Amino acid sequence: MSGFETMACEECRKGGSRLSAEEISQLLPELPGWEVASEDGVPRLVRTFAFADFRRALDFTLRVGEIAEREGHHPKLVTEWGRVRVEWWTHSAGGLHRNDFIMAARTSALLA
Repeated sequence: MSGFETMACEECRKGGSRLSAEEISQLLPELPGWEVASEDGVPRLVRTFAFADFRRALDFTLRVGEIAEREGHHPKLVTEWGRVRVEWWTHSAGGLHRNDFIMAARTSALLA
């Protein structure tokens, strides 16, 4: 575990504190299995989780949704047979924020 999963998310405002490329590259090794991908020039934390069947993938998706609702911070979730792709980024910051690393760690911790 990285320690991020126990940290508290902070409220983000439009134009909030987006992480620099250097900060992202320093923090990313703390999230095994996650990578940074860009869509429309916006970096995101991305990971695909594998499951034995659709039911387990769907259950995981619902658990991610529950932690997202508690924090008011919502990922992109793509659920398919045997896998779930999770993408975290902060819309108001236009990229990655420390909250995204916290939520990615909490997502990974669901499988621990």
